[in-house]
Amino acid sequence: MGPVVVDVDGYELTAEDKEILAHPLTGGLILFSRNYGDHAQLNALIKSIRKTAHSQMVIAVDHEGGRVQRFREQFTRIPAMGKIATLYADDRETAKQFTQQCGWMLAAELLAFDIDLSFAPVLDLERGSQVIGDRSFHADPSWVTDLSTQLCVGMHQAGMKTTGKHFPGHGSVLVDSHIALPVDERSLADITATDLLPFKSLIANAQLDAIMPAHVIYQQVDTKAAGFSQYWLQTVLRQELGFKGAIFSDDLSMHGASVAGNYLERAEQAIWAGCNLLLACNDRTGVEALLDGLDNNLTTDDFNLKHTSDFSLAELKNSRLWQDTAASMAKFNQQFN
Repeated sequence: MGPVVVDVDGYELTAEDKEILAHPLTGGLILFSRNYGDHAQLNALIKSIRKTAHSQMVIAVDHEGGRVQRFREQFTRIPAMGKIATLYADDRETAKQFTQQCGWMLAAELLAFDIDLSFAPVLDLERGSQVIGDRSFHADPSWVTDLSTQLCVGMHQAGMKTTGKHFPGHGSVLVDSHIALPVDERSLADITATDLLPFKSLIANAQLDAIMPAHVIYQQVDTKAAGFSQYWLQTVLRQELGFKGAIFSDDLSMHGASVAGNYLERAEQAIWAGCNLLLACNDRTGVEALLDGLDNNLTTDDFNLKHTSDFSLAELKNSRLWQDTAASMAKFNQQFN
């Protein structure tokens, strides 16, 4: 399939959207809050996408929980992962079981609409970053490892592949890479002893199917941001950590990506560094530049990111598992709101 992951503007596909989805370079689509009105509308949109795009099209969404849950009305409210640390501090086994339930629920409800991926888990450490905050489980890498593993187990049980982000760790820079280019001044030894630990553990235990690197420069390690760095993606991630799954670039429209040049140059740099799939969102002109400028024969390996489930929303909600999990979510949200 093609390497470019695009977006669309609204509740329905336009003629231009359909043309872009049918392009040979388009391999995926990411949905946002602007694409969701209600269940019926989302179902119709997904069916239209599937009808228009090729059979291997991957449909994704950021649906982590907390403030990053693109679909809210009529979906179960998934708590911010950072709130689970409060429970973990008192009762680790209960917190781990609940985190597994969160992973299952966030995945299962999306899968019922034929959505393949939620870009989760967040493996960043909570060290004061504006954009990370309570999206992170905790500041302690062992806590992050313990809880994120359970989130992955739940997602896999539902039939969804996982995406660890933001490699090698976005939590220690204050600046939001959506609006600026963060620079992390720490040494490689410091990063390896802290931020890399959750990634290392989850890769070793086959819990991550994909990884998304950070638009952050780790100044003492490489002058290139991680998503454009062969050192981070090839030497560390592929060779040292042994990761064999897909690498998604973070959104190429983010300010943190602008250091790599214009839109086409960003894509070329990301591919050169080792990214397999390129997120190109919120900039239709930029998407068109990629589709016009990249080689139409450019493909990415089949990383088997499609979901493996087959159930309707009605079947899901009629299940005892969904009902028990929904009750657990509601109880937690009431207690830790």
